[in-house]
Amino acid sequence: MSTKDYLEKDYYAVLGVPKTATPEEIKKAYRKLARQYHPDANRGDTQTEEKFKEVSEAYDVLSDVKRRKEYDDARTLFAGGYAGAGGPRGGFNFDFGDLFSGSGAGHTGTGDRFGDLLGGLFNRGGGGTRTTTTTRPRRGQDIESEVTLAFGEAVDGTTVSLRLTSSSACAACAGTGAKAGTTPRVCPTCEGTGAASRNLGNFAFSEPCRDCRGRGLLVDDPCPVCEGSGRGKSTRTIQARIPAGVGDGQRIRLKGKGAPGENGGPAGDLYVQVHVKPHPVFGRSGENLTVNVPVTFPEAALGTEIKVPTLRGMPVTLRIPEGTPNGRTFRVRGRGAARKDGTKGDLLVTVQVTVPQHLDDKARAALEEFRDATEGADLREELIKQARSE
Repeated sequence: MSTKDYLEKDYYAVLGVPKTATPEEIKKAYRKLARQYHPDANRGDTQTEEKFKEVSEAYDVLSDVKRRKEYDDARTLFAGGYAGAGGPRGGFNFDFGDLFSGSGAGHTGTGDRFGDLLGGLFNRGGGGTRTTTTTRPRRGQDIESEVTLAFGEAVDGTTVSLRLTSSSACAACAGTGAKAGTTPRVCPTCEGTGAASRNLGNFAFSEPCRDCRGRGLLVDDPCPVCEGSGRGKSTRTIQARIPAGVGDGQRIRLKGKGAPGENGGPAGDLYVQVHVKPHPVFGRSGENLTVNVPVTFPEAALGTEIKVPTLRGMPVTLRIPEGTPNGRTFRVRGRGAARKDGTKGDLLVTVQVTVPQHLDDKARAALEEFRDATEGADLREELIKQARSE
């Protein structure tokens, strides 16, 4: 990346966050924009593809604590640095390309501080040899994908097959951009560095070479498959492990499963958005499973033992104590979803007292006898008193 990018690009504005944004705010903004501009959701739209690259570039810098600090420090120094040293008013000529390259024996003081400061961002140290664009490794892009799991698969964990489409080196030209049997030639304008110096009145800065577009190479006979870009679309199927206990809407990061890097750079990451189908019997409350179990009025009033279903395995026996009210929840230990430490949550059982829809003569007579035996104070009398007092 050229010096001009760091002079002019505002990565905070690209992500729509303030400079004081927390890592979580930066991540949230990136996820929203990545979904909006992802090439898979905007096929054939080159503008959104470029916007996606810009958003990814901004996130790569701001999500890394060290690179973000270097970026902030560099912009702070640039904001008040060159004018104080002469700037346009004093006629001082800054060549930022030389300043950052760190080459030459006479670089001391401010030049060395700038070079050291941006060493991580430009992938070179303040006193080392300039690395050309063609040999500098580049990290592959991150990829977004989605998967829908059955309720039990989310609780127990599973392995799924994901078909991914990403950018990679063109298979026909091995990433050179040149037609088979030919080779690229060194760009005579930038002499293979991929960068050119641009003069703006009283100062100059380095930017990608316009003739080779920063590659350092020119292709006279372009590859017919990638049209000389050296990049192509690759489709592959991978096996991704979804951990146990994943929740609906959770986003999982699989390190190194994204798009391949360039020039020996590391692969990007794969982010999988998980959707979980609802279960007809069980629900989720964090690491616990939930289930509603019907009981009859006599069972709740007199107490009993009932069989409760579990997601995996045989039903368990639950003791319902005498006088259990409708809606009371009981806890069955170790029958919930898996935790990160390998243990399991609990099964939360809520009893629902059911009322019979039809009664035979014997049952009706028994209930009427029960009603007569329990007649006394009106259960709603106290409630009415409280309502009147307000």
